[in-house]
Amino acid sequence: MKSLKKQRRIQVVALAAVALVVSTALIGYAMRDGINFFRAPSQVIAEPPGPSETFRIGGLVEEGSLRRGQGEAITFRVTDGGASVPVTYTGVLPDLFEENQGMVGTGRYVNGVFEASEILAKHDETYMPKEVVDALKAQGVYQEPEPGS
Repeated sequence: MKSLKKQRRIQVVALAAVALVVSTALIGYAMRDGINFFRAPSQVIAEPPGPSETFRIGGLVEEGSLRRGQGEAITFRVTDGGASVPVTYTGVLPDLFEENQGMVGTGRYVNGVFEASEILAKHDETYMPKEVVDALKAQGVYQEPEPGS
């Protein structure tokens, strides 16, 4: 009788372990397209991602690079102080988007140009995403915002 209970308990534990492994694999498979890795312009230039890989790029909008084309087409360059990557975007830019300001874009790097599907700009005068701040600090071009601004 005790042997039967022990065998049943082992079967339940084994089934639970298999269910956990299967559910973890399914969650990972479902999220594979939803995970966007962040890269700084220097990282993109050093190791260009494949044209089918969606990722986020962040840095400062390079001064003098913002060009508006036909309709909602916009081109500019994003920099971290060490490298600069050309960006194209079709759509309406956020209100706070301007040159020398922080931005994060989601898209793909195709033929040397980052084709953005989404552009995010800082939401106030002092905020900048942590990843962008870290990339700018690594290049030595980050300036702390002045208190009270």
